[in-house]
Amino acid sequence: MNYLLVDDDAVFCEVLARVLQRRGERAVTASNGERALAEVTARLQTDKIDRVVLDLKLEQESGLSILQQLLDAQPSLQVLILTGYSSISTAVEAIKLGAINYLCKPSGVEDIVAAFETKAGQAELQESPPSVNRLEWEHIQKVLNQNDGNISATAKILGMHRRTLQRKLQKRPVKQ
Repeated sequence: MNYLLVDDDAVFCEVLARVLQRRGERAVTASNGERALAEVTARLQTDKIDRVVLDLKLEQESGLSILQQLLDAQPSLQVLILTGYSSISTAVEAIKLGAINYLCKPSGVEDIVAAFETKAGQAELQESPPSVNRLEWEHIQKVLNQNDGNISATAKILGMHRRTLQRKLQKRPVKQ
């Protein structure tokens, strides 16, 4: 398999690429959407990219807009969205746009490879409902997304102090 790793965290990309290469896979990296699209189009005639690991939030871009561009360039791509800011609404949107799965950071290479093998919706159903903390995290992410990342506006809508919201956002996403 040929992997394209798109993330603005260069260290993460290089480590993941090395681990994939040790497993016998080929991996190239890109730090933004323009470079990712260039890699995909450059390899259309030779050794096509099969799988893309795409960060949801790059420095200046949304992974969702890059997702659409990549799939337009090569419809057979399998794209996995990887993010540190997970929410149900962005996961649903990513799947609707053509991603095959959606993972939360931190994720290891085993999780990433397994996510390509198990497409979204085919994973085993959870036995228990999400925790209240998880639901709160997802609601905060949804409202923050609706306000285009404006923390002050989000805090006002949620009825909490801006600093309280900032502290909650600095924590890692709550697991189920």
